[in-house]
Amino acid sequence: MEWFTVPDYWLSRLVFQRALAVVYLVAFLGAARQFRALIGERGMLPVPRYVARVPFRHSPSVFHLYYSDRFFAVWSWSGCAVSAALVAGLDRHLPLWGGMVLWLVPWVLYLSIVNVGQTWYAFGWESLLLEVGFLAVFFGNDEVAPPVVVLFLLRWVLFRVEFGAGLIKMRGDACWRKLTCLDYHHETQPMPGPLSWFFHHLPKPVHRVEVAANHVTQLVVPVLLFTPQPVATAAASLMALTQLWLVLSGNFSWLNWITIVLALSAVEFPAAPPRMPGPPLWYEIVVLSVAAGLLVLGYRPARNMVSRRQVMNRSFDPLRLVNTYGAFGSVSRVRHEVVVEGTSDDLPRADSDWREYEFRGKPGDPRHWPRQFAPYHLRLDWMMWFAALSPAYAGPWFTGLVERLLENDRDTLRLLRRSPFPAGAPPRYVRARLYRYRYTTWRELRETGACWHRTHVREFLPPTRLERGGQSR
Repeated sequence: MEWFTVPDYWLSRLVFQRALAVVYLVAFLGAARQFRALIGERGMLPVPRYVARVPFRHSPSVFHLYYSDRFFAVWSWSGCAVSAALVAGLDRHLPLWGGMVLWLVPWVLYLSIVNVGQTWYAFGWESLLLEVGFLAVFFGNDEVAPPVVVLFLLRWVLFRVEFGAGLIKMRGDACWRKLTCLDYHHETQPMPGPLSWFFHHLPKPVHRVEVAANHVTQLVVPVLLFTPQPVATAAASLMALTQLWLVLSGNFSWLNWITIVLALSAVEFPAAPPRMPGPPLWYEIVVLSVAAGLLVLGYRPARNMVSRRQVMNRSFDPLRLVNTYGAFGSVSRVRHEVVVEGTSDDLPRADSDWREYEFRGKPGDPRHWPRQFAPYHLRLDWMMWFAALSPAYAGPWFTGLVERLLENDRDTLRLLRRSPFPAGAPPRYVRARLYRYRYTTWRELRETGACWHRTHVREFLPPTRLERGGQSR
């Protein structure tokens, strides 16, 4: 079938595959470095406890069969190794079937992690990586030109990511329709970046232009992905540039980067294609069968996208083959932060020597300027933002965090930027307080050197200590 492949997209495929492999590498690296404190055997939400109550059919994962921290570490670092091999282009030196198997490996590895990750992995970009990663299995290597149906499916995912995000904004917070959301968003977003302070202080007319441009990019430009070239390339390039703007303004894990990766697959680079043989019949059958199945499964996310009750970031099957996406359907006007403190005093009084724990990414010390972490995902820091929105978000895990701080747990402290208590001398009590944070003005920044100003709101968790047996009280 001559129509089955499009040789002109060989370089698009090459760039897409190497970039996707980098995203996989970052994802596995984060899993390997953070899992012990979050979902390990002694973690805040242990995997063994989860798989004991959730059946395999609802969350397919190798860890239903066996779990230990050592096994999880080997599993995650194996994902890093396979991803690095794909970054280096090992799949190009294998037969077609071998390259497909190699791309299948990180998908299987990461699916097993996400499906037992619970709250820590309940982010849209986890499912997006798995949906895109599954399509990459069938994209082929140098033995065959890129199949047109996979190119179409990748554009369909990109369309759903952008168009769905645009719809959720227009249906959600009125500030998106009034073009005023960016008056608040840069200050109240989950994890500001080093330039977010400056983005917040842009003139309000610039914010209006930003919001209007966002609407155009998410609600108009995605339709152009399905038009002939060079219009589709121009549309994809504009979407990639918009994502780079978001990269500069905040820390959104690999959401922006994988969206850029998707956009690259729609760009037709001006490079002459090498000679490639026609696709074997078995490959055509496999790709077309998978594509047909995905289109059938795609009915539910498509229906959700046009529904008045549109939901964000939900998977419609346990293998996460088709999902719905979206972000910031509503925007907070005020930023709250949970500040965690400890003391070694025997009695916890208001005037005790309370020392603050400093997190890597979330705001804490008003003088500590935010850093760039994305595409790396600081899972605890992100969930602390949700905890500040409502204690209900912190219900399953916050007590576990406090218990581990009271023990000076090494794996938990590794997730932080700094602990005020040395090894071997844990605090006697830990408490949490809720503060309102706002960006300082230009004048305040010059006078104090602080990018944040904070005001105490209320107690989030009263002073807590360990009872005998290790439970917090």
